[in-house]
Amino acid sequence: MMRTYAGHSTAAASNALYRTNLAKGQTGLSVAFDLPTQTGYDPDSPLARGEVGKVGVPVPHLGEMRRLFEDIPLTAMNTSMTINAVAMWMLAMYQVVAEEQNPDLSPEDVAAQLAGTTQNDIIKEYLSRGTYAFPPEASMRLIADMIAYTVHQIPKWNPINICSYHLQEAGATPTQELAYALSTAIAVLDQVKSSGQVNDEDFEKVVGRISFFVNAGVRFIEETCKMRAFVQLWDEITQERYGVQDPKMRRFRYGVQVNSLGLTEAQPENNVQRIVLEMLGVTLSKNARARALQLPAWNEALGLPRPWDQQWSLRLQQVLAFESDLLEYDDIFDGSHVIEAKVAELVEGARAEIDRVQAMGGAIAAVEYMKSELVSSHAARRARIEAGDEVIVGVNRFETTEPSPLTADLDGAIMAADPEAEKTARSSVEAWKAQRDEGEVAEALAALAAAAKTDANLMAPTLAAARAGATTGEWAATLREVFGEYRGPTGVTGAVVVEAGAELTAVRERVKSTGEELSGNTGGRLRLLVGKPGLDGHSNGAEQVAVRARDAGFEVIYQGIRLTPEQIVAAAVAEDVHCIGLSILSGSHMELVPDVLDGLREAGLGDVPVIVGGIIPESDGRRLLELGVAAVYTPKDFGLTEIMGGIVDVIRRANDLD
Repeated sequence: MMRTYAGHSTAAASNALYRTNLAKGQTGLSVAFDLPTQTGYDPDSPLARGEVGKVGVPVPHLGEMRRLFEDIPLTAMNTSMTINAVAMWMLAMYQVVAEEQNPDLSPEDVAAQLAGTTQNDIIKEYLSRGTYAFPPEASMRLIADMIAYTVHQIPKWNPINICSYHLQEAGATPTQELAYALSTAIAVLDQVKSSGQVNDEDFEKVVGRISFFVNAGVRFIEETCKMRAFVQLWDEITQERYGVQDPKMRRFRYGVQVNSLGLTEAQPENNVQRIVLEMLGVTLSKNARARALQLPAWNEALGLPRPWDQQWSLRLQQVLAFESDLLEYDDIFDGSHVIEAKVAELVEGARAEIDRVQAMGGAIAAVEYMKSELVSSHAARRARIEAGDEVIVGVNRFETTEPSPLTADLDGAIMAADPEAEKTARSSVEAWKAQRDEGEVAEALAALAAAAKTDANLMAPTLAAARAGATTGEWAATLREVFGEYRGPTGVTGAVVVEAGAELTAVRERVKSTGEELSGNTGGRLRLLVGKPGLDGHSNGAEQVAVRARDAGFEVIYQGIRLTPEQIVAAAVAEDVHCIGLSILSGSHMELVPDVLDGLREAGLGDVPVIVGGIIPESDGRRLLELGVAAVYTPKDFGLTEIMGGIVDVIRRANDLD
């Protein structure tokens, strides 16, 4: 299966991109949804400001789902949807569109032909990606309901895609990636079993439909062994814990997106060979080979890839599949003592960590523990990179470079998000609501709320709400009313302290002395507010800044993800901070940062310096500095201790201490 993860701006623009990619030889679709859609908000929600159409396509109602798949026959397609908190809702709309495309068939016959995957792994959202909508127990109930529905009604659908991918992005070692992903799978299967919606015979089918979404890093041997360990452990768990007898149902079925975290902004042309090495790590071992592969583009650390960049990634797969002899041989690693020893080491470590999680009560109960472990692992890795113990070519070694023709025009090397996407999406919601039957929508949402208060399967009332014309935001808001709101753990408090070398010790002294200067030698500490405005849940960078700032002696205020600019300003006022650091990776910096700056001025804090970090094109960085931002940091600025020194400089300048 060859896919490119894609979707942007509007459903119409994404539909055109899908049809182009299918014509180029892509054999399946992998849909990227924007952050408001992923987190259950409509484009006209205040929380959606700046985020509409940025990291994917907005799908706020059935009309946009129709546009997204126009002229693409869904009964003949294999579609992967990267959607989690609102997976049930997206699958319902997808099914309704397929029914509309096939009016001569019964809804049951249409459903039986649908093939694809909904990611639907909520635990990793609490640990790493942040696009949750509901509390853990309620989210697990939605997952179990959807799995039970698909096993009975859409038998070719993979209702959940357990994701170790994002765990590695959040700092997981191979052992942690194995253990936490498999612990998530155990939690899901236990939930399905305890729900009583699936009998023993169908439970084997549930196990057989679970797929995994794995990360492949650049450490080729380790990644190959990790995949062989996954295969071995999954076979053990499904046979010993759940009694699955059919070897086909125990098969470890997985797709891969190779590592985006390791892609560098510095010398980005090196990312191509990184991607190829990572692709080989999940394809060379036949007995542990990925069933579907999608590759990032070489320039993802710079911004949104263009269609040509996506095509380049697709061609990498095609060269491997059709020009090389990679697929012609049995497993070339069988009998290797080196591989067998490494696999055994990973299996042993993962078993021990799985046992630790189970002893805590399972993955849901252990969310805070796992989050803290990931933040600690990530901090340790960052420290190794900064010390030069872990080499990143072009970043901390071999930094000299010839001018690159690929990045000669930096603004032209990436695709700009459609500035009209948010306006178009808001208009679409307004027009959609104007033509629907409001009474029918209200009735359907009331029925959904009533069902949510019982233990009924929620797929049927969700389908009814989709057919009635409810919006994504309305569906999610109805369930939030019943289930309540939730804010995930940050993992910062329990993270390990990085050992202080000479550089960090020097920064600590400057933090201490500057705090004393500002407080009149009364021992006051510098206070740094780390904020994540908008819906961007990729909090790894913010967490690492918060941990290093704590280790450097700052008093750190970090409240986690998904804050409005107003909430960040209110926190700055309440905590009387000396500096505000904003982290945005979704591309919404040009909307949200000015909102924070305006809010600070209105609150009388216009003199408090603001720094910004994220995937920010150079031209946007210049504009932010012109607007009054004190400093802009991007992925090329990997030295966290150096950044801490820069924050002290910013505070001293703002207070005329130099």
